[in-house]
Amino acid sequence: MPRIRRLSPGGAVAGLLLVLCSIASVQLGASIAKTVFDRIDPAALTLLRLTFAAVVLLAIARPRIRSWDGAAWRSIVALGIALAGMNLLFYLALPRIPIAVAVTLELVGPLVLALVQSRRLVDVAWVGLAAIGVGVLGAQSIGGDLDPLGVVLALAAGGCWAAYILASAAVGRNVPGVGGLAGALVIATVAVLPFGLLGAIDAVAADASVLLPAFAIAMLSSAIAYGLELLALRRVPTRVFGILMALEPAAAAIFGFLVVGELLSGWDLLALALVVAASAGVAVTAARARPMPPETGQVPLIP
Repeated sequence: MPRIRRLSPGGAVAGLLLVLCSIASVQLGASIAKTVFDRIDPAALTLLRLTFAAVVLLAIARPRIRSWDGAAWRSIVALGIALAGMNLLFYLALPRIPIAVAVTLELVGPLVLALVQSRRLVDVAWVGLAAIGVGVLGAQSIGGDLDPLGVVLALAAGGCWAAYILASAAVGRNVPGVGGLAGALVIATVAVLPFGLLGAIDAVAADASVLLPAFAIAMLSSAIAYGLELLALRRVPTRVFGILMALEPAAAAIFGFLVVGELLSGWDLLALALVVAASAGVAVTAARARPMPPETGQVPLIP
């Protein structure tokens, strides 16, 4: 990325607000999703969300598919599969554990990836801090306070998130703009089709109004959030963006309470704080250790 120009205070404030609005949009979408699982199963809702998001982004991006070579297609397929796993596993976890707990556990994937890529002692310390938080949640699942399968599903979603980060970087190198992300959403939709098609047909046949929250979730968690993040990255340094992304679990806790009425225990809040601190710490130390990466046009998406 070229050297970032000096930002005015007003531009920086606007960028921070855009990041916070993006975080709020993603977590509001997740909270709304949890309210409709009594009308549609998680796999079916995942399918509808990805379908709507793919259609909207295809209309906006209008990808030049004929210009994609083999490397581009391989990276797009990998990104689509990662997106499918990330979204499906996260939604399967939501009915079993609180939203904030699921988001906290999911952050472990990118944290471990940061450790593997950097191999610095300071990152080992940060990941160790996150591991303590996960251990707290794991102890609760063993004790019966948290659903063990929900914990495993959220951690698996985090693994897919790490794969998404790697695949997104590859797409950014091989495909200009956001066309690659649009193509990946189509791949993700196809990948989830076997798991969610029958459930989606049954849910829509029983109550077609379920399409409305599904569309809202797709817009909040994908299209709107992506647009806000893209605008934010033009106004704030990527290191600041990365640090603010660590607030996702806190936002999930707030919207989980406001929309779903979820109350976290003291142990849940402790685990959340540990993982948030670890995520912010990794972002800070990474920003100090290396120059800004080249801009790729790809923005991290969070389920």
